[in-house]
Amino acid sequence: MTRGLAVAIWAASVGSAWALDVPSGQPIHLHEVIADTVGTEIWLRFRFIAPEIARDGGSVDFAMAEPDFEHLCHTVSLPYIAASDVSPDMAVITLLDRAIPFGTTDPETTQFVEVFRVSAGACVWEGV
Repeated sequence: MTRGLAVAIWAASVGSAWALDVPSGQPIHLHEVIADTVGTEIWLRFRFIAPEIARDGGSVDFAMAEPDFEHLCHTVSLPYIAASDVSPDMAVITLLDRAIPFGTTDPETTQFVEVFRVSAGACVWEGV
């Protein structure tokens, strides 16, 4: 099996069919992983669906979801990176209350975003 195929299978196994455990306890699942470049850096964007962050009817605010970002970086992003051929500079963790295409503006959608530098096998919060 090629390494790329192994990563695709691994990513599918933590995808929408699998709920992830996070510190806030909210239901969450991996929606997609997008690789892009920002300047000269490689950024991997891990986009998760987290319906409970919705402005209307949600029960999780940013403060409650904040511990989830580092947890997801360590438990999803780092294993994904280790299993892939990509050596990103940054891991971006995005929580969305619903699926929308990357780069789309939708005033009805709630998104929380945190950025981590990937260094020596660890996630280092960038505080951006």
